[in-house]
Amino acid sequence: MKEAVIGIDIGGTFTKYGIVDRNGNCLVENSVSTDFTDDVNEYLENLYKNIEKSFSPFASEYEIKGVGIGAPNGNFYNGTIEYAPNLKWKGVVPLSNLVQKHYKVPVALTNDANAAAMGEMLFGGAKGMKDFIVITLGTGLGSGIVVNGEVVYGHDGFAGELGHITVRPDGRQCGCGRMGCLEAYASATGIRRTVYKFLADSLDDSELRNVSFNQLSADMITKHANKGDKIAIDAFEYTGHVLGQKLADIVACFSPEAIFLFGGLAKAGDFILQPTRKHMESNMMPIFRGKVKLLISGLGEVNAAVMGASALIWNELDK
Repeated sequence: MKEAVIGIDIGGTFTKYGIVDRNGNCLVENSVSTDFTDDVNEYLENLYKNIEKSFSPFASEYEIKGVGIGAPNGNFYNGTIEYAPNLKWKGVVPLSNLVQKHYKVPVALTNDANAAAMGEMLFGGAKGMKDFIVITLGTGLGSGIVVNGEVVYGHDGFAGELGHITVRPDGRQCGCGRMGCLEAYASATGIRRTVYKFLADSLDDSELRNVSFNQLSADMITKHANKGDKIAIDAFEYTGHVLGQKLADIVACFSPEAIFLFGGLAKAGDFILQPTRKHMESNMMPIFRGKVKLLISGLGEVNAAVMGASALIWNELDK
């Protein structure tokens, strides 16, 4: 029989899953609700039922060899989700053990940014690279750091939280409770806050003045930037300035071949790439200038999160 794995990406509202073969072909993809219950076992029963329904047309041809899971606050070493602020399951959840009891195959779990890094290495723009970083620009800012072909987990499984390095001491409050974290500025949430600050601080004409904060999205800001809206363009410039400065510091620590931007805010393309690259290069130690590629993720929009989770378990199986 042919081999395939299950890739699962757990978000605060929805869980995406897919069946992926060894060549990175996604046979099927679907999603279920994450937040319909605070009982993780009830959630998993619903997830299993939907996965099995989706897989049934392929069951005679493919054998499931493993399950890969990307999740907020996922600990690779322990297979646990630990105190995830955007999930209803509180405390430490032994998710890998729970899933393995059902599927009886190897299960690997990590946070979504580390899964994205594995996906980039196996199926995306980082094929053949040994040293690179993936920055996920979603609701928050996550990061997956790969050194010599291995994801950096640290001694406790939680290394690589670049979204929580300080960029403005006593600056904006972050969702983690600290002040001035990078993700409070360089993320979909961060750029929304920047737009509203710029609207308050200037009298420039902008259609964004007619949009409430809760309705404002990164996609909407990109759309208005494409239309020449000064506030939207200035917000991307400011976001790229902050992100580029910090990436210059990160390059000094890891000297990666490339840095990939992944997630919703990365869809803005050159609006986020150009200012980020400019400020990264201008703030970099001279020895590193011109050596580090800044790229949009090669995984694309379709199946990206599922591909990352699938790459995680394929990598473990290949070990």
